[in-house]
Parts: sequence; C-alpha cells; structure tokens
Amino acid sequence: MTTISLKNQALKIPPGTIVIGKWHQNQYQIIKPLGYGAQGTVYLANSDYGRVALKFGNDNSTITSEVNILKSFSHVQGEALTPKLYDVDDWITNRGTLSFYAMEYINGTSLTECIKVRGFEWTSVFALQLLKSLHRLHEEGWVFGDLKPENLIVTSRPLKVRWLDVGGVTRIGRSIKEYSEFYDRGYWGLGDRKAEPSYDLFAVAMIVIHAATMRHPQKGHRPSQELMTIIRNEPKLLPYETILLKAINGQYSSAADMRHEFVTLISETKTNEQRKPVYGHQPNRSRSKKKKEWKGTLALVLTLTFAYVLYITLFIM
Repeated sequence: MTTISLKNQALKIPPGTIVIGKWHQNQYQIIKPLGYGAQGTVYLANSDYGRVALKFGNDNSTITSEVNILKSFSHVQGEALTPKLYDVDDWITNRGTLSFYAMEYINGTSLTECIKVRGFEWTSVFALQLLKSLHRLHEEGWVFGDLKPENLIVTSRPLKVRWLDVGGVTRIGRSIKEYSEFYDRGYWGLGDRKAEPSYDLFAVAMIVIHAATMRHPQKGHRPSQELMTIIRNEPKLLPYETILLKAINGQYSSAADMRHEFVTLISETKTNEQRKPVYGHQPNRSRSKKKKEWKGTLALVLTLTFAYVLYITLFIM
C-alpha cells in the first residue's frame, strides 16, 4: 500500500474507529478530534496507556521530525517540557498507510479561556512559567517556533502551562518551519525567521498583548509604532511596557533575562501596594463610606494577588 499524503487537508476518522499499529499491534479507539494544523491531525483516543493524543502526520517526514524532538526531551532532567511519547507506528487503511504517534493527553483549559475566567493578572504567572520552560528549551539548542495560545494549555493541580504541539520546534540557527502571523516577528517586519531565542520572546510579548486585548490587530504601515500604541493605550499593559517593548525589539539575550525582569516588576509592585494604607489617604471626610470600602477592598485584593503571584514565582516555579 502507498503512504497517504494529507497536506492541506484534515484527516477525518469517525469516533469509535479502532486504529491498530502495523508494527507494535497496539490498539487505539478514536474518541474525537482535538485539532488540525499544517503538520497533521490530532485525535483523542482510548488505549492501554489510558487516554492519549494520537497524531497523524501529513507525511512521514513530519512524524519523524516530531518524534525525534519528543525523544530528545524525554531525556532532559526535571519537569517535562513536552508531552510524553508512548508509541510510534503505521496504520494500514484501505486508502493507504498513515504514520502516527501516540503521546500524553494533557487535559486542561486553553490559555486564552483560563485568562478570561481567572483574570488578566494571571498572565504574569503563566508568562513566568513559559519563560522558565523556554530557557531550558533554548539551552538544549531549540526554539519553540510556533508559539501561540492555541499551542498552550493550562492544567489544574497544579495550575501550570504545558506545551501541546511541537510541530514548530526548530534547531537554533535554522529557518522557522511553522509560524502564525500575529505571533511572528517576520510578519510585523521586526526581525527575520531565523530560529533564535529572541524569536520566541517576541511571541511571548504578543501572547501577553493578546491576553490583555483579546484581539489580533492587523499590521499597518508602521508596525513597531502600532504595537507601541496598543501597549500604551491599554491600562493592563502599561506596567509591562518596558518588558514588552524590549521583547518586541529583540533586546533580550535570553528567556532568563526577560523572566528576571518580570520577577523584579512583580516584586516592586507588591512592595508598593503593601506600603499603601488599606483605605488610602482620605482628607475629604464627605466621601461616602461605600466608596472608601470599595477602594480599600480593591487595594487589598491587589496586594493579595501580587503576594500570591510572587509566592508562586519564587517558591513553586
């Protein structure tokens, strides 16, 4: 049988279908599709490993490349950077042979939905986690490449950002092989598509911008000025202005440097909030008690929020 090419089309497998590996004879029962991208189609399936994410590549080279990446990171010490790899095989169908691999199914909430529910202040927590993982990735000689909210998921217990798709992971020094326009510095005319740490850090800045605005503004004739305007016109982003502009303009040498500035900013903000009296200075005695209580509650909430973020940053992450 011939190998099926699925370029530019989604693979459609009905729920309940049993996928049997040609070489290892492992069986997977399809539950539902999880996603479709330029490099392949992913399905949720039941197996002897439990629930797994089953990825069918658009061609054999896609599967080989991604499997090699997953194998590389399975040997990295410490917490997992990528989903765990379980199996690699071929599936013989009446249309031809499909290459696939089975990996850990990470159950959680999309990054965008999590921020919508929990609030923008959690963005800094997730950014710190992401930058820590990216630093380790870069030290191993890779960049993530296609870094965007759709390729990130937040798990609970503990609340943590995990990577879903390694299809864009590229060796440092090579050309980025997969990207999404809004998160790509090449699209904005703010750098090339060479795989280097600063490429990922640009994407991190764009993820923070998207978390605050929840939209993908189109570029105009002056991309750099337009991004600066978005940051300065959005109150949620103003505290991060310096960090975001440095990342957008490629001024960080490493993810660790960017993360350090995030930690410093959070620490300073927490300290400033603690120095403020709970109800603030109220020289005008005619102000209503209700307004005083509201301001006091807001100040307290902000203080507790930044204290919690700092705790997670310094003692858990």
